Amino acid sequence: MPKADPMDLLFTYFPGITPTQAGQFAALSDALYHWNEKINVVSRKDTDHLEERHMLHSLSIAKFISFRPGTRIVDVGTGGGFPGLPLAVMFPGCHFTLVDSVARKIHVVNELAAAAGLENVTACQERAEHIADRFDFAVSRAVTAFPQLYRWTKQLVTPGTGNDLPNGIISLKGGDLTRELAGFGKRITTTALNTWFGEEWFATKKLVYLEIK
Repeated sequence: MPKADPMDLLFTYFPGITPTQAGQFAALSDALYHWNEKINVVSRKDTDHLEERHMLHSLSIAKFISFRPGTRIVDVGTGGGFPGLPLAVMFPGCHFTLVDSVARKIHVVNELAAAAGLENVTACQERAEHIADRFDFAVSRAVTAFPQLYRWTKQLVTPGTGNDLPNGIISLKGGDLTRELAGFGKRITTTALNTWFGEEWFATKKLVYLEIK
């Protein structure tokens, strides 16, 4: 079965995508299919849904916040480059550091970034708690329970307000998060992704935001 045009879904929800970005998203999608044949970059069962379950899912963060040029973002536990790579296409004026402890994943991230011509991405094989740099935002996608993610990333984010939202942690998660987030009280903002996207797959997906003070 031929794969879907990655721009079909993306243009639906992000009609302002430029021709340059369209080409980068298409190149990123093609390279991801190529590498997924060699290495299990993403789940095999998602091969026919890469645009929806990986590209568009990552870009839900762009619905929540429009990063201003100069913003520094770290993607913790990036895996195959998500959400960092699609966000790097969407926000070319920002710099993204994609971190993972697994060497083969960072190798693939570098290949994907090169295929898409992304010059605002740095890939780093390291554990998050060992990163010395500081950032405005930390993003992640289904890496670990939020309390653990907070412990890993709170020291990476410098408090400040250079965007419409204060600097903090943004995590894409799914399911019932009531117990997982209970310890953070009103500090947490949770947004259901079906606020923005109509596909059924997004019905249980959420974005979690925590300001770092």
